[in-house]
Amino acid sequence: MTTVDVICYKYKPLKNGELPIKIRICKDRKTRYINLGVSTQAEDWDFEKNRPKPSCPNKEVLEKLIYNKISEIKRKIVELKSENKDFSVATLVENVSNPTKFITVGELFKQHIHCLEEGKRTGYRLSIQQTYNSLLKFNRHLDIPFSEMDCNWLRRYETWLRKQGKSENNRTYEVSYLFEHDGVKVYRFMDMGNYVYFTTKGDVTSIKNDSTKERTVTIYRDDTVR
Repeated sequence: MTTVDVICYKYKPLKNGELPIKIRICKDRKTRYINLGVSTQAEDWDFEKNRPKPSCPNKEVLEKLIYNKISEIKRKIVELKSENKDFSVATLVENVSNPTKFITVGELFKQHIHCLEEGKRTGYRLSIQQTYNSLLKFNRHLDIPFSEMDCNWLRRYETWLRKQGKSENNRTYEVSYLFEHDGVKVYRFMDMGNYVYFTTKGDVTSIKNDSTKERTVTIYRDDTVR
């Protein structure tokens, strides 16, 4: 069981003589505190009822601050439980004190693709881009949180892929190591009927039917197709 309440921390007064007000969280016999950044005089706090006395300056503002913080923590507890996520009192405090910035599936894909472009990892970027394009075509937009991509969502996506006859992104890539020359390793995999060769330098070449007599499409680092 997790308990959340407020205390006036009398064990360590501030330099001005006031006592800091903190939120106390207890779980599994462990306790952590969240500092509210406000303080009060000892005579203005009711230590038996753990609340400001009627004589406390800014009593209503202080009570609202306490209520909002406790409500925020309780909402986080409900959220973690609803997602079947185990948590300790330490991780709960971390979640509340340093909340993770919300990012959509589409935003994360774009960030990752941009990083791969800057790192000149052309082959890997193309694979991630294909996955992004496929998901976008299926869902029409990717302004969704990752929590929405649950098992049912993924099953619908798998069904959609099968109806397409072939997926935007080959689901059965088998990458083969071919050889190494001057410290550069060469690999190959099959994608949509073409053999795709790539190296540890970032160069990618797609050859239809694995024959040099056929037209080749070389994708250079600047993504220019020739």
